[in-house]
Amino acid sequence: MKRGLLLLNMGGPNSLEEVELFLKNMFSDKNILPMNRVLRSIIGRRIVRKRLEEAKANYRELGGKSPLSEITLSLCEKLEKRLDMPVYPAMRYVPPFTRTALEKMREEGVDELILFPMYPHYSTTTTLSSYEDVRNNCAKMGWSPDIDLMEPYYDDESYLDIQCRLIEEEMEGRESRKYDLIVSAHGLPMSIIEAADPYKEHIEANVEALKESLRKRRVKFRNIVLAYQSRVGSGAWLEPNLVDILRNPENLNVLIFPISFTVDNSETLFELGIEHAQIAQKIGYESYLLSKCPNDGDSFVSFIASRVEDRC
Repeated sequence: MKRGLLLLNMGGPNSLEEVELFLKNMFSDKNILPMNRVLRSIIGRRIVRKRLEEAKANYRELGGKSPLSEITLSLCEKLEKRLDMPVYPAMRYVPPFTRTALEKMREEGVDELILFPMYPHYSTTTTLSSYEDVRNNCAKMGWSPDIDLMEPYYDDESYLDIQCRLIEEEMEGRESRKYDLIVSAHGLPMSIIEAADPYKEHIEANVEALKESLRKRRVKFRNIVLAYQSRVGSGAWLEPNLVDILRNPENLNVLIFPISFTVDNSETLFELGIEHAQIAQKIGYESYLLSKCPNDGDSFVSFIASRVEDRC
């Protein structure tokens, strides 16, 4: 049996021209807008029209594209050197699409797909959406490989070690006791959480485990706070909102750790690294720091490879 590894992610625009495609595909996803198809189409088009120009402006600040695809391709190349199997990115909303990866896998004679979600925490909006994307495309292709979806890893000791090291690297040469660590998770509408999505539970468990891991490493912050970012619209979302915390500071020295993401993207580099940093600057923060994501670092490569090897 020949195995192949797919790294599942939403993807990010590879150019300004792809921003509209990204938004259209995202807001056509039934897991993002869980409603009937007609209503989803109407609301999705409205959201895209409203957000398109602002989104393009944001990506211009990042050089005209998201870094997500480039970093993921590098991660795939490094994993192929560690694992005796083909490794491809499977993006949900923009190239390289899942269908492209599946066609390459079939051409290479793969008959078992190992799916590694680039989302540490399970949500219907991320892991389930990507998993269904793989299954639906396989069905359209008339292809029936074995499919093995790997479990969430937010509480894995090795992954927690990666998170701690990223925090320590950003704090190097600074006194952590003077800082608040704000753990920033991507927000979700409460309607999705109330429909039994486990994302909030996974995030909170990750934060508690991270606190314990930092304590064992004797890394002490003045305070550790969980917040949620990327809120849109007027509906109820997970709280507290990161913007509200930043605008009402209890400490003017903060480190932001983006706990939801394994690869840097517009929501880390633009939203946290530029937009929210400007809020902190206007208020007069003494120090506003942002931790990197695991990206294609050697420790994350080793972590994924070990999980896959254990599975095989």
